Amino acid sequence: MAATKKAGRSDPRPDDMTVLLAPEMTALLEEAQKRGLLGAKDRQMSGRFPSALVEAAQAATSITEPTDLLTYALVKVAFEDNYGRKLLELKGTVPPGTFGEY
Repeated sequence: MAATKKAGRSDPRPDDMTVLLAPEMTALLEEAQKRGLLGAKDRQMSGRFPSALVEAAQAATSITEPTDLLTYALVKVAFEDNYGRKLLELKGTVPPGTFGEY
């Protein structure tokens, strides 16, 4: 992957953040790209976050750039499967004895 220089940066940075990520993170970002979620960066977001939270997220992902970290976090939220919520919604819908007596 080619490296580019950002204005005000002395170190070259890979064109996309997937170069150094774990395979499952790369696969998630590639799927987001396929779904058209990673197009033009046309919206700005900002906020203040606890340092401990940011540092923990950076350590867990190896993503140090704030924009890349927020992008990854948003992709994770967009793709969340809500398994726990869906499982709880099924409570009481399977008749007793369906899977034998317990």
